[in-house]
Amino acid sequence: MEAPLTLQILEFNSKVMQEELQKLGRKVNHYEENIRFLKSELNAVEESCADLGIKIGNYYSSMAAIANNDTSVEEAEQRTIQSILNQDETAAGIICQLKVRHYQHASKLPLMKDVLGIVATLGKVNDDNLSRILSEYLGLDNMLGVVCKTYDGVKGLETYDKEGIIDKTSGVHGLGRTIGKFLDGRFTVFCLENIRPFSGDFMIDDPQRKLLLHKPRLPNGEFPAGFLGFAVNMIHLDQKNLSCLTAGGHGLRETLFYSLFSHLQVYKTRAEMRNAIPLINDGAVSLDGAILRPNGSFCLGTRTNLGIKFPVTVNLGVSNLPGTITELEEQVKHKNWEKERLLEDMKRQEDLLSQAKDLFSKKKQQLMEYLTQPAMVQRAQGSPTIHSPATPGSNPFGARPPHLRTFSNSI
Repeated sequence: MEAPLTLQILEFNSKVMQEELQKLGRKVNHYEENIRFLKSELNAVEESCADLGIKIGNYYSSMAAIANNDTSVEEAEQRTIQSILNQDETAAGIICQLKVRHYQHASKLPLMKDVLGIVATLGKVNDDNLSRILSEYLGLDNMLGVVCKTYDGVKGLETYDKEGIIDKTSGVHGLGRTIGKFLDGRFTVFCLENIRPFSGDFMIDDPQRKLLLHKPRLPNGEFPAGFLGFAVNMIHLDQKNLSCLTAGGHGLRETLFYSLFSHLQVYKTRAEMRNAIPLINDGAVSLDGAILRPNGSFCLGTRTNLGIKFPVTVNLGVSNLPGTITELEEQVKHKNWEKERLLEDMKRQEDLLSQAKDLFSKKKQQLMEYLTQPAMVQRAQGSPTIHSPATPGSNPFGARPPHLRTFSNSI
């Protein structure tokens, strides 16, 4: 009768040991999940701090420029329009001239109703250096690109005869002839409904509906020095261009400008951009003139002046900011407080995780030693009578029979 009793004790002990090991494993998983959640919260807070820092910088520069009576929105737009009008033998120049100088006639033309505008006129920026580098990055053809809402508008811009030859009396070619301008050569047209829109989320409570893009991070979790943001989010849009321009309800940022810039990063200086190259996947530019293309090629040499650039008006977005700089700075303080709390919580969870892992390792080692006793090995090799290795009275983990067991809440 001793053998069955011994087997019962062995099986009971091994079962208790495995159950406690499983409980510790669940605790390890629990602490790891908590740490992952806290890290995601910390990343969100750090990104908010970075965004607020950029807004504060823009706020101060805008206030200084306004005090110096810098260019108004209207003046900046007029400069860009005039630069397009100077390109009078391009599709953009012809369309712009019709809208500006022959508005009554142009507004009645079916062809013009689907034309939203020219790329250079559909967005604004708050820094001249940013305007110059983004314009140079896109190139003249893209800056003078005609933007249509639907493919019907694209087809209306140019028609062909039976032999596939361009009909110079219709479309934008015919419109040019009515004002004494003759279009020659290629021109770029963007069709919003044919552009695959950005599929991610938008920044919460952002009146400009900026895209929620993941900022680059160094191995230590910090943002690279000089990183100012993503070009697609640094374009300011008028209210009418923010949403519902396509049948799917998409606006210019997530269609046109995302197709042009994608995840293009903007840095303050060339040196800072170069230091961040390992973190750049879709190209980057710097305010002092550096360009790194998405294919990995660098644009070197003397900068070119396209003559066409986005309107620059430094007080952009000031009306969308809180009433005073104090409110912005209070938001930064609150975010820093949140960051400190998250770091404290993370430290506690990491300590608990370390303790749980250490205890798990010790218990696992005890279980392995218990299972490798001669009697247990004998049972594992097929003994018909011994089911678990142990000597009578052995009790690893301090296990007790069910009627004597007590549980501890400690790890």
